[in-house]
Amino acid sequence: MLRAAGIAPLVRVSDVDEDAVAAALHVDARPDEVVSALASAKARAVRETFPDDAEITDDVVVIGCDSMLLVDGRLTGKPHTADVARAHWMSVRGRTAHLLTGHCVIRVTPGSPDVAAHAVSSTVVRFADVDEATIDAYISSGEPLEVAGAFTLDGLGGWLIEGIDGDPSAVIGIGLPLVRRLLAELGVHLSELWVHRV
Repeated sequence: MLRAAGIAPLVRVSDVDEDAVAAALHVDARPDEVVSALASAKARAVRETFPDDAEITDDVVVIGCDSMLLVDGRLTGKPHTADVARAHWMSVRGRTAHLLTGHCVIRVTPGSPDVAAHAVSSTVVRFADVDEATIDAYISSGEPLEVAGAFTLDGLGGWLIEGIDGDPSAVIGIGLPLVRRLLAELGVHLSELWVHRV
């Protein structure tokens, strides 16, 4: 997504235990607080992999994101198994749900303390009322097992989504308009990050 939008990121997987982060939150944590905490944990974990601050000579921006689907007041993340994915699809087909995407942007500037900005986007997803054979075929592809809400918008799952209301880039994984606003909040103009094409 970022490369297509003119930025050449260095991708680092955070290896954050998402279940542990969610479990550490207060039992009454709101859904937006959960995805925000997950995005922050991922960004902080990547920040901690940096070399000694004395070795950082340029500004660095770290972006962490995490998405979960809000259905009937409950958050659902990655199903991990075919049985869980199938049960989920049987419950959402023909319905709408909200995909919440937490974003955390950390600006690392040599000689200054880190600064961070956080926000959550919400996108309404309208699932198609697909038959069980289609659901089984989609699950057999393996695609929905490791993605929030057991669907993608930019893959095979796109065939099974009737529409969305909100930012499509947030559904794919990172809300570009929201990240632009968070960068501006931290004093970074988006155009500074663009890879200029000749």
